[in-house]
Amino acid sequence: MMRRTAAVWAGKATGALSRMSGRGGGTTLPGDVARAIDPGVLRKLTSDLTEGSIVITGTNGKTTTARLIATLFEGLGRRVVSNRSGANLIFGATAAALRSAGPDGRLRADWGVFEIDEASLPRAVDEIQPRAAIVLNLFRDQLDRYGELEKIAKTIESALSRLPDGAHAILNADDPRVGEIGLGLPSRPLWFGLDDPRVAMPELPHAADARTCPRCGASLKFSAVYLGHDGVYRCPNGDFARPNPQVTATEIELNGFDSLSMTVGGTRLDLPVGGLYNCYNALAAFAAGQALGLEPHYMAQRMHGFRAAFGRQEAMDFRGRHLVLVLSKNPAGFNETLRTAVDLAGATTFLLGLNDRKADGTDVSWIWDVDFERLKGKAQVVIPAGTRANDLAVRLKYAGVEALAPQTEPGRALDALVAATPEGTTAHVLCTYTAMLDLRAELVRRGWAKPYWET
Repeated sequence: MMRRTAAVWAGKATGALSRMSGRGGGTTLPGDVARAIDPGVLRKLTSDLTEGSIVITGTNGKTTTARLIATLFEGLGRRVVSNRSGANLIFGATAAALRSAGPDGRLRADWGVFEIDEASLPRAVDEIQPRAAIVLNLFRDQLDRYGELEKIAKTIESALSRLPDGAHAILNADDPRVGEIGLGLPSRPLWFGLDDPRVAMPELPHAADARTCPRCGASLKFSAVYLGHDGVYRCPNGDFARPNPQVTATEIELNGFDSLSMTVGGTRLDLPVGGLYNCYNALAAFAAGQALGLEPHYMAQRMHGFRAAFGRQEAMDFRGRHLVLVLSKNPAGFNETLRTAVDLAGATTFLLGLNDRKADGTDVSWIWDVDFERLKGKAQVVIPAGTRANDLAVRLKYAGVEALAPQTEPGRALDALVAATPEGTTAHVLCTYTAMLDLRAELVRRGWAKPYWET
């Protein structure tokens, strides 16, 4: 017990110093320090939770889904510990638990809701022992770190096979690679998926990743494509098909980045966030709540007042302009945010940010699989920004999109955006993870946004 208490004290002190110095929000480093003192500190802290934990993994949507689930529990008066900032390695989950621990080294909370990096899931399952694990999707992301989808799918399958007895595996039936994972588990998962052909695309985009049957290698046949390679699929040889989802979304209505509506069972959900990808996030949260006994009408009420996380459709005003900040970090995600911005929101002014730091993935060749051609003839202002702004400018040139001069400095990028955006209009900022952090830091410095650890 003394070792655990020392680890908690050291971690909390590290977090306080990090925030006081202005060098960060204490979202990761406290976990490193505490685990160096007591490697078992996360296991010990999460065992104090009175209700248990949920872990959420997948390429896109982890932060929003975790925030939705935390919103459901908090509405019941439950104390929730969560890595809200998006620090989703095991050190980030540990740091989140430390912040809610008391001076005696014990965690005083009811629920833990943790978004977990795909490669970190096995360790998280072993240490947290969750009551439920959600797998949202598997898209190509950070190839320099993860490799191909098959590798990370096997990692997730291994983690889910070690879930505690009675724990729920809640999986996206529309993703072929997630479908493959679920079919290999010892217990039947709870499947969720979309069921509304009106919002589907007729065929796979050229950058779709999961195209073949995992059993025979034949090209999968898709009767509907909702997002990337997510849709309704089957093997032409009958070896593999989309699992039948028990929790489905129908009658989907999309209103740009502003809102969405859908029906799940007999319950109508209305959320103040947009994009088809958020239909999946909300559906996953609803499925988790259903598995844990929450009442559908209550969940609909809580989701109606949901507030998005920083950088995930975060809206703010700056110098008389309206700014919408949207994380776009891989081909599937970027294509969907472009689709939402151009086709649903009617956006015409863009700042596109591309960085190549470790958290983004150092290989940026994926931008050639993003359909920037969608901007041609529709976008009036496009500003390439970030550490790889010049690479992005080249890609836009080949897409036939006229762009302003590349801006590698966040401050200059924002100045260019202000100059190009008339007062009273909206600009959309679509950027990779650290590019988003850089721009937000500049917005905070100018007083237009709050630090991300305060949102």
